[in-house]
Amino acid sequence: MNTMRGKVPGRDRVRLSTMEKQAAAAAAAADKKPEFDNDKLLNFLRSAKNELQGMRLIHLHLSLLRDKDPGYQLVVRTVLSELANKASFMQIYTMSNADVIVLYKGIKLASITEVCQKIEMVILAKTVLTGVNPYRENSLYSIMELSLNFINVIRFVEDLGREKGGETTTETKPPITLEELGKLERSMAMFDLSPFLFNQPIVNLSGENVDEMEYFELYISIKLLQERLCPDYDITANRWLFNYFTANLDQSVLRALNHGMTFMRGRRIGINVNLPTVISTGFIKFDERLPIDFRGNVVLEVNKSDLFENLPLFNEVSEFAKDKKYQISVDGLNPFWVMNFDLEYLQCDYAKIFWSTDMLTMDDNFRQYFFERIGEQDRCRFVLSRCDTVSSLVFAQKAGIQLVQGRAVDNILRKGVTVREAIRAAKGMDH
Repeated sequence: MNTMRGKVPGRDRVRLSTMEKQAAAAAAAADKKPEFDNDKLLNFLRSAKNELQGMRLIHLHLSLLRDKDPGYQLVVRTVLSELANKASFMQIYTMSNADVIVLYKGIKLASITEVCQKIEMVILAKTVLTGVNPYRENSLYSIMELSLNFINVIRFVEDLGREKGGETTTETKPPITLEELGKLERSMAMFDLSPFLFNQPIVNLSGENVDEMEYFELYISIKLLQERLCPDYDITANRWLFNYFTANLDQSVLRALNHGMTFMRGRRIGINVNLPTVISTGFIKFDERLPIDFRGNVVLEVNKSDLFENLPLFNEVSEFAKDKKYQISVDGLNPFWVMNFDLEYLQCDYAKIFWSTDMLTMDDNFRQYFFERIGEQDRCRFVLSRCDTVSSLVFAQKAGIQLVQGRAVDNILRKGVTVREAIRAAKGMDH
């Protein structure tokens, strides 16, 4: 949730003295091997394995920055110092790939989010990200509950120790420029998007005889679109330009749907939209031209970051959706968000949780609390998304999540069997 109340920090909000910058640059250029905290973090995690309750983690992905300026480390530590007095516990670790990991307790999520956004805005005012982070987010930072991601963090640190020099070199495409984005937009205006428009079912596990398709998510394959229209640049590398691009892509998708939705007749559909899109003239036109049999059968899928960064706008969109009979799904959640936010209060109809194998290694107490939180939500229905194995579907059933989506679901349906049959077969093999 954006708690900065509309104030956008300029790039001089965090001031670093010339002496500090020179000292950081000199240390980075020194012949001696710099000291990293990989082993220190590993030792702490292993010793604190049974004391993780309430411990959270910030992962700052400085290794993804195009320019490896040592001054960015100082920016991070300077801004994080604002939180030191508020925390009951805080430790900062500099990793061998230049990432920074922070463990903390006793700080409100709103304060953490505000500080992380400040770091991101200051640094990305000077450089760009070269790709998505390990958690598939176009963000410089990730915030997570340590107990739910403990194994993942351990593996990440151990993998760093196996890399020579602590760095990996991967070939990446240059981030798209404003000029190239303009060319891409002009191409899209004359381009048929239908070959890039896909649909994926959300399946209801609670039906008695056959799988009930709750709705079909319509989405554009960004990867295929990039390969076709912009093969030399990475559309996702610059977060701000990517957000601008997706806002314009929303309008193209709405126009395409207005001109042909017959292929989805008789089905409920979900469309991915940015919040500003819903209050745009393009969406008003889409709504006016919506066929009568689709009225009440369209789900608006909103990303969680868009929601929490624009909560007043989300509330406005919720009222509009209720008036026009649209339903709302919040996308991109993990167990941390489920356990810490009242999704029914936000008037969400659906909440999508991204499947992760880390859910299989949850601490027993957290798993129980996670399951209880799911059971407490009467109005908001949960979807376990990105299910790529039958074990993820079995987990959904154990958690009381009745709606599932992902490659495993697609593969099962293609074989002509129901998802419930596949789950029963998997459980039988376990016994």
